[in-house]
Amino acid sequence: MATDTALRPFEARNAYFDRLCSTPGLMWLGQNTNHFDPHPSVIQAAIAALQDGSYHAYAPPAGFEELRRLIVEDFGLAGTDACAFVTDGAVEALYNVCRNICTPGTDFVTTNPSWAWPMQFARQAGATVVELPIYDPAQGYKLSAEQLRAAVGPNTGVIYLVDPNNPLGTCHTAAEIEEIAAIARSVGAWLIHDATYAHFADDFTPAYRFYPEKTITTYSFSKWLGLAGMRLGAVIASPATIEMVATAPPNNLGSNVVSQRAAIAGLKSKAEWFPTIKARLRRNQAAVLAAVQKVPGLSIPVYPSQANLVVIETIDAGIKPEALVAAYQEVGIMIRQGTYHTQRFGHRFVKVSLTVPEVWADAFCEQLPAMVERARSIELPARLF
Repeated sequence: MATDTALRPFEARNAYFDRLCSTPGLMWLGQNTNHFDPHPSVIQAAIAALQDGSYHAYAPPAGFEELRRLIVEDFGLAGTDACAFVTDGAVEALYNVCRNICTPGTDFVTTNPSWAWPMQFARQAGATVVELPIYDPAQGYKLSAEQLRAAVGPNTGVIYLVDPNNPLGTCHTAAEIEEIAAIARSVGAWLIHDATYAHFADDFTPAYRFYPEKTITTYSFSKWLGLAGMRLGAVIASPATIEMVATAPPNNLGSNVVSQRAAIAGLKSKAEWFPTIKARLRRNQAAVLAAVQKVPGLSIPVYPSQANLVVIETIDAGIKPEALVAAYQEVGIMIRQGTYHTQRFGHRFVKVSLTVPEVWADAFCEQLPAMVERARSIELPARLF
């Protein structure tokens, strides 16, 4: 079998994740996925969709009407003209959106750190990516209005805002979102409001309320409901914008029927189930904070995180993030190196996802002092993804 260094990049990346997926008992603390058991009705809905054979038919191209309505209601946009278009995960939603609104020669303005894939989509469409640094305690690790206003102009085609931010876990206030929306409107730019982590925030505000004509919100079922492997997401926007993204989507035959039935059940049981999930997440965040505070040189710059993850700074401990990631993989725990998100600041931190069973979070905490010491001597892995 060829070694990773002999593989093409996509082969090496795939082999890396195939090894992780094939590792028995691996504790997934690196992909921001939700590993808590869902509400029983979600499992029942998925089983029923398999047993009744409804998956033999294509789903409606924009998603089941009931699901589309529930998504809009979930973001508090009932009563507005907002509508939803169901996609094969939020990443497909972003791909479709970027392909439609990014144009050659225009600027795609986002933050650093941010989520990297939409920047790839924008570049492929010919746009120029402009990254505004936000890894700074002086600005609360968030995009400031002054920073954005200074960066945009007539050439700005898109502003891409991940809110709450992945990986930092910061969330903008209603006043901040209103100001960002006003800046987008002032230059006629599209505003992509990536709300993948909105459900974990204490107070999330949809930008659509302030700038409905050109705000596109992306929605994920991978994080709050835990359907990452079932690939389901959505675009929320005005009917005219949805008409644009529905014209030639990557998948025009409707998203997975089983996933959609599970998502409908999840949204209907959310009020009963999700508050407990959020409490368990906060408990895990507190446990990790306590563990980090006991190790000299480590720190958590944003606490409490408004997403289902925390950033842990390793730079003052004198260890490289990649070495700590490799050390944890030796004991069956996956965490993420900062360079996954940002080359500029990635040498400073690792990211740890915490919508996981308490026993996983506690295992991470108990191992932390030993893993830091192990990282001091470990040989850096050739490739991490």
